[in-house]
Amino acid sequence: MKKAILILMLTLQLSSFAQNKQILYNFTSIPQSSLVNPGADVSYKYYFGVPLLSGVSVNIGSSSFSAYDLFANNGVDFNDKVRNIINKSSSNDKTQVNQQLEIFSGGFRVGGEENQSYITFGAYQEFDFLMYFPKDIAILAVDGNQNHIGKSFNLGDVNLRAEVLSVFHVGFHKKLNKKLVLGGRAKIYSSGANATSTKNSGYIYTGQGTGTNLYTQTIESNLELKTSGIGKFTKDEYEGSIPNDIAHNTFLNGSLGLGFDAGITYYIKDNLQFTASILDVGFIKHTKDIETLTYKGSYKYDGVNPKFDAVNEPKNIFDEFDEAIPRDTLYDKYTTWRPIKFNSSIQYSFGESRYDGECNCNGSVERRYLNAVGGQLFMMTMPETPYVALTAFYKRSIFEKLDAKVTYTIDPYSYTNIGLGISGTLGKFNIYALVDNVFEYRDITKANSLAFQFGFNFIFQDPKK
Repeated sequence: MKKAILILMLTLQLSSFAQNKQILYNFTSIPQSSLVNPGADVSYKYYFGVPLLSGVSVNIGSSSFSAYDLFANNGVDFNDKVRNIINKSSSNDKTQVNQQLEIFSGGFRVGGEENQSYITFGAYQEFDFLMYFPKDIAILAVDGNQNHIGKSFNLGDVNLRAEVLSVFHVGFHKKLNKKLVLGGRAKIYSSGANATSTKNSGYIYTGQGTGTNLYTQTIESNLELKTSGIGKFTKDEYEGSIPNDIAHNTFLNGSLGLGFDAGITYYIKDNLQFTASILDVGFIKHTKDIETLTYKGSYKYDGVNPKFDAVNEPKNIFDEFDEAIPRDTLYDKYTTWRPIKFNSSIQYSFGESRYDGECNCNGSVERRYLNAVGGQLFMMTMPETPYVALTAFYKRSIFEKLDAKVTYTIDPYSYTNIGLGISGTLGKFNIYALVDNVFEYRDITKANSLAFQFGFNFIFQDPKK
């Protein structure tokens, strides 16, 4: 059982990556760029995404080790691999999985050809998981406390949240003049399933007593797990389909919440652009199928180190423990806040070229620049310290309807993250593909992080654009 728990924790740790979409950000030949900045300078007459295929993104990574470290066939005992990983990991290592699937999307201009106001709309499904590596708990699970007399194991290392939800959104953006674009988006969240355990504290301490086999065992526990949309699945009488029921709850049948995005594009000069956006400022009020499990209390044992086995089962000690730290189930409503994301960039464009084609997706109507370089900052709130990433990028218009973007990103997971994105339009049909950490694909088992996104859209422009 202990080994299974450790494998689960380490496997989840292999899937850690933040929700930074640095390749998509300000890549305005892709309509989905407005999802990461509602104030992006795009000027479509109208567009719509191919349902279920307009935006598919998956992020996988690790902050401290790779799949090779755990599963390599190199003659090293598996238990030794686990211990090596635990020893080199810290309680600050974060595990994050993020997956998004755009259900539908579209946008259209409001007013005549000269009007620069646009409405966008859509819905997407999202899975979000965050866990800090519980190092003390992992050490206790692997080694026990025999070789750690005098050490206090921190129960506050238990820090995680997970959610399956859908997001319905509608946005408005307007180009006020040649220099300034403003945009905003309203969101309705529908949570199909949520588990949150982020405010834990306590410790497990074993001290040496006055005799050889005398020990003092102290446990202070303040553990809490809040869930919604999950409780019915744990009942013995449940006979349904968990995937189907979660999917049913996710689309406006679960707990609901509200949020908003806002963004700006400002041209300092014709070829010098500043952008910024703030995303997912919102909350979800969990009211359906809610349960809160708690283990709160204090327990102290003094005496000979007991043998916990089938022959010498110390029932009185277990009974005392259950009374001192009982498991309670509460049914109170609770609120969770979405992880807020902030983006900002500065971009310098050069290599001016007159635009003779049908589609201008790069901002200015009067000019088209073939090249752009710049930098981007990304930040996201987390239960402990914020996630921060810095990106340098280069964009190039290869042909009138074929654009490419290369990024170099420094983040808590990697200092060698090279990304590549490409967007092409054939007639009205737009195809794009974005890939992070391209050099890691030579051997993905040794990769610390991998991410990709792709999609298909139909884009319609005024002929003179």
